[in-house]
Amino acid sequence: MAALIMGFAAAAGIPPGTPILDGPAIAKSMATAPGVASISLVNTSPVSIEGQLQVSHIAQLLAGRGADFFTFEQRAAGGGRFTVSLDRESGREMLALISPEITNYLAALMAPVATGETMTRAEYLALVGAVYGHGIAEEISTATIRAFIDFPGPIQSIRGGTFSGRRAEFAVPLLDVLVLETPLSYEVVWR
Repeated sequence: MAALIMGFAAAAGIPPGTPILDGPAIAKSMATAPGVASISLVNTSPVSIEGQLQVSHIAQLLAGRGADFFTFEQRAAGGGRFTVSLDRESGREMLALISPEITNYLAALMAPVATGETMTRAEYLALVGAVYGHGIAEEISTATIRAFIDFPGPIQSIRGGTFSGRRAEFAVPLLDVLVLETPLSYEVVWR
């Protein structure tokens, strides 16, 4: 899949070796957002990034950004609840918040989350296999997005992931996010 994305970049005139996802540039643009305490993103390859985002005030970060797919409730007495609900509509909102470049690459991969089309996971994999080859379709079907989130207190319950102490871990199949055939719903409740 990385080779395919690099091919798209070359066709667009981007020099070889240039990061397709530029971690430091994304971090720089996100650092000025209200509610962001700090952010550090580095490239682990031209098509992948990793890093940390520390949020000082989640309500400020999400205010006015159209992020209706997140809720964060902190109770005055302590504890709270965090939810993420993604469907076909909110998936496009999420992409718009992250990066226009990612949206463009996912549209080139014909991902329904970027194109707005409605199809099943099987239909999408068949389409990708027919256009880009079965190797790319297989890679998409086995890839996972991993997220680790630390919460203000010990986690009591979680839906869609696992936890230890204050840390929640989510492993989301990439195919589920690209197609959103079934809405995705996650929840963390902490003390």
